[in-house]
Amino acid sequence: MRSFCVMMEAMTCSHVATLPRTVPPESAQDCVDCLALGERNWAHLRMCLSCGHVACCDSSPHRHATAHFGASQHPVMRSFEPGENWRWCYVDSAVV
Repeated sequence: MRSFCVMMEAMTCSHVATLPRTVPPESAQDCVDCLALGERNWAHLRMCLSCGHVACCDSSPHRHATAHFGASQHPVMRSFEPGENWRWCYVDSAVV
C-alpha cells in the first residue's frame, strides 16, 4: 500500500506585513466567546494576530474565529493548538 502526503504550501499575502510584531493571547486555553455563552464545546482554537482574540474554529458549533473576522475584519488567525504554527488569511483564503 502506498502512502501519499499532501503538503499545504504557505503563500505570502500583504496582510501579514500589517500585523503587529507580537500580540498576547486574550485567553490561555479557552474560546472567549463560547465561555461568554456558558459553553465549553469547541473543536480547536484560533488566535487573531491583530488583537489576540482567542476563538473556536469552523469545526466547532459556533465558529467564533470566523465570526470575529466578520465583525472585526482582522485578516489573519493562527492555530492556537499546541505544536501547530500555521496561519490563515481570511481575505486571501490561504495558509500564509
